[in-house]
Amino acid sequence: MSMGTGKRPPKIEVLPAQVLEDPNLRRPNRPTMRLSDLKFLSQTQKVLYIMRTGDQGGGYAGPLTNSGMTLCSSNPCSWFSSNPIITQTPRITSPTLTTVKKSAQDLPGHSGGQQYCPCCPRRHFLGSVIGTGLLPVFPAFASDKDSIFQDPTEVLNRIHLPRPDWYEEFYASAMDKTMKSYEAEIAGYKSQLFANLRGKADRILEIGIGTGPNIKYYANHSGINVVGVDPNRKMEKYAQAAAEAAGLPRLNFRFMQAVAEALPLGDASVDAVVGTLILCSVKDVDQTLQEVRRVLKPGGLYIFVEHVAAKDGTILRFVQGILDPLQQTVADGCHLTRNTATNIAGAGFASLDVNQAVLSSASLINPHVYGIAYR
Repeated sequence: MSMGTGKRPPKIEVLPAQVLEDPNLRRPNRPTMRLSDLKFLSQTQKVLYIMRTGDQGGGYAGPLTNSGMTLCSSNPCSWFSSNPIITQTPRITSPTLTTVKKSAQDLPGHSGGQQYCPCCPRRHFLGSVIGTGLLPVFPAFASDKDSIFQDPTEVLNRIHLPRPDWYEEFYASAMDKTMKSYEAEIAGYKSQLFANLRGKADRILEIGIGTGPNIKYYANHSGINVVGVDPNRKMEKYAQAAAEAAGLPRLNFRFMQAVAEALPLGDASVDAVVGTLILCSVKDVDQTLQEVRRVLKPGGLYIFVEHVAAKDGTILRFVQGILDPLQQTVADGCHLTRNTATNIAGAGFASLDVNQAVLSSASLINPHVYGIAYR
């Protein structure tokens, strides 16, 4: 009995599937939880255990009592030893692509070979969903890529742990509503960056297209065809609406549910690949970049905007390290401590222009790197 009310608190019951499907069999005023939701939470708890302990041999015995940050062993990029110079700008306060030469070690987050696991944050609505208890963490990624990438559906389920529909819809809706101030501030950078596609790309692939905030920058001329890839099927209606708002004919836009590590497109099939705030969330950054190179035609462009870890020793970098596990949990696998500029530099592109910006609306996901890599 609840003190002072005389009423019993509501109970949550797990009901058989046939009961859930028949509303006449449900008991009134009793919230229900599907078995699939419980299985999802159980799976993600096990994944967190493996990430925290490295034990994949069956040592998991039940729900976690605490969590910790996950670090990878050092994996210094060999590209920097033979290509010590790239182009980037220092802190930028206005949209400009003027570049200055700096050594690769000056890239944001470069730490002389010691680096955090390359699992990066996708979008930043941390404050808006803290406390939801959602646990969308990826399972272990198998190493046999030849067998994995034969079936896009198998790859999707293997790399991107299936989420309940309610979570997918919640995340898509949150992204559509909570990123407006960020998109407003970065609009100048994107306008100048995407101008490089004019007259150079008729077939464009966007990885991690999400709700489609970039479409308006590159889908504004006739004859263009866009393929948008995202593992979250609930993003499709938002991306389709963005394409229509940009004036892109319905037949010229196609949404595909897939992961960037295994793109369901042929070799040398697109003129340009677009990816913004995506490398922070993919399971395998290097495999994603190899897929980008594979689908690009010779001379094709890879346009990117990514947030990376702050400089080592700064207060922001310390805070990012503390909040990184929580960010991954509430922001669909987004990491705060990845140094993806290093991965892009080492991916084997013919040439690369990298620029840096700090955005006031981005808070934890600073600094940003943006630029163009040429196939």
